[in-house]
Amino acid sequence: MRGPDGAGTIARVITLPETPRLVSPTTDVRTSYLVGEQADCLLRGTDTDWLAAASDDFDAFVEVRRGVKTRWDVPSTLFWFVSGEYYLGSLVIRHELTPSLTEEGGNIGYHVVAPWRRQGHATRMLAAALDECRKLGMDRALLTCDPDNEGSRKVILANGGVPAGRPRGEDRFWITIDPA
Repeated sequence: MRGPDGAGTIARVITLPETPRLVSPTTDVRTSYLVGEQADCLLRGTDTDWLAAASDDFDAFVEVRRGVKTRWDVPSTLFWFVSGEYYLGSLVIRHELTPSLTEEGGNIGYHVVAPWRRQGHATRMLAAALDECRKLGMDRALLTCDPDNEGSRKVILANGGVPAGRPRGEDRFWITIDPA
């Protein structure tokens, strides 16, 4: 949105009640989670049927997402980026890499739901994820992004990402995680 002077400033519609942070999935953000993820699916033209189960029993939906789970054949932890009652996005940390994750996917995946994009949340979310990686004893993390996703590329570079080629169509970046 343009400001009154015509400059390209982003107008903030909602002032967040607190600094956003990574948390384990929580029932505290039920409505904003469902609305945000539905908006994302509709914008991408992807299926929204999976949200019906979440809507019907959000407590159960959240419970199966909490803690360390085996996903992609490795231990993984899912986080939500929240501010008070507002769900801003999701982030997953894969604690290890398989050969296929080394080629596509990497250690960290994230997304910010549409209403909250282009406000710096992804950059802060990834920085917080690197702190979580440090707690897990990781010394570096691999991230990948689509070559056309300039926003994600900027987020990764802002967090110390070093380009590492494009072996299978995705741009790869390594981020060194400094010890505490």
